[in-house]
Amino acid sequence: MKIFVLLPRIPYPLEKGDKLRAYNQIKQLAKNNEIVLCALNDKKIDEQKAFHALQPYCSSINFIRISKIQVLIGLVRAFFKGWPMQCGYFYNRKAAKKIDALIAKHKPDMLFGQLVRVAQYIRHKDIPKAIDYQDVFSYGIKRRRDIAGFLTRPIFNMEYKRLCRYEAAVFDEFDVKTIISEPDRDLIPHPKKDEILIIPNGVDHEYFKPRQEEKKYDIVFTGNMSYAPNVNAVDYLANEILPLVWKTLPEAKMYIAGATPDPKVKKATCDRIIVSGWLDDIRDAYAQSRVFIAPMRIGTGLQNKLLEAMSMGIPAITTPLANASLGAKPDEEILVGNNAEELAQHIITLLTDTPKANQIAQAGFEFTNRVYDWGKATEQMEEAMRKMACFD
Repeated sequence: MKIFVLLPRIPYPLEKGDKLRAYNQIKQLAKNNEIVLCALNDKKIDEQKAFHALQPYCSSINFIRISKIQVLIGLVRAFFKGWPMQCGYFYNRKAAKKIDALIAKHKPDMLFGQLVRVAQYIRHKDIPKAIDYQDVFSYGIKRRRDIAGFLTRPIFNMEYKRLCRYEAAVFDEFDVKTIISEPDRDLIPHPKKDEILIIPNGVDHEYFKPRQEEKKYDIVFTGNMSYAPNVNAVDYLANEILPLVWKTLPEAKMYIAGATPDPKVKKATCDRIIVSGWLDDIRDAYAQSRVFIAPMRIGTGLQNKLLEAMSMGIPAITTPLANASLGAKPDEEILVGNNAEELAQHIITLLTDTPKANQIAQAGFEFTNRVYDWGKATEQMEEAMRKMACFD
């Protein structure tokens, strides 16, 4: 089966969740299928390095640059057409012509778009097609709206309503629909949402495996540090959770590791909070830390950072919001806190009770290795594609 994969970003380097998911799904799909990749690019990255990373899995690799002017025009067009800004940002007519030409040239059996951001390019094509919602963008925007300031709340509210309409509209135009978790599927605004396949993320367990290293930090949090839910989590840590930890463990050090830290993240830096910025190998952050925490209050989807930390044998702490998608057993495979006081106490427990920390770490490691595997996750999606493309 020849699959035309359309992405809103080049899936390399793997510093964002959507890139990680796309890269690994392409890697798995390429085992039994021919992959024609088309990725939009609105950032300055090393395209040659990305090309070499993707070349083993794709018969054709095409990057389409989107300029700042095109982004601006797309946002204006989206405003007047009633589209979500998410879609307007990534859609422009020049890119659409190039995508049309690539589809005509390669004659794929299946079109596969990642995120509703690219749905506009392929939603009306008379070819079997699949869409990976991944997360429920509308509900993620709703959560951001609920904590937004007076001036920005109307903007988030408009985007929330538009995304609700758009997510429901594209549902009927794609043959295969996938999403990352059951809680996300339940939030899709469509009466037939149960038809959406739940395709979780996986972990490269050979890459993210336990390492014995000197512990330089007590607590670690990782991720793309310009992503709003991560910025919010850092603010929560620095201003509400860690001050409670320091009352009992005044020397406890926090490591915040991840690309492009927002000014608000940089502002958290002090003698007990270290902000790293980009790391060549994120595994170092996990291996050099005693406890991992993901205190997520907004956002949707499955947190890859939790899977990676647990796969490396680091005891993990999170919130009910993040664990709803993860599905780990509270107090057995992970510790879950409802508020700053509970999260702080969990940190203190894992830093002072070694047997408890070891038990959570081992159970979490076994859980991720048992449940989260890229091959198993992608196999179900591939099967549904083959049926729609009559390759069953």
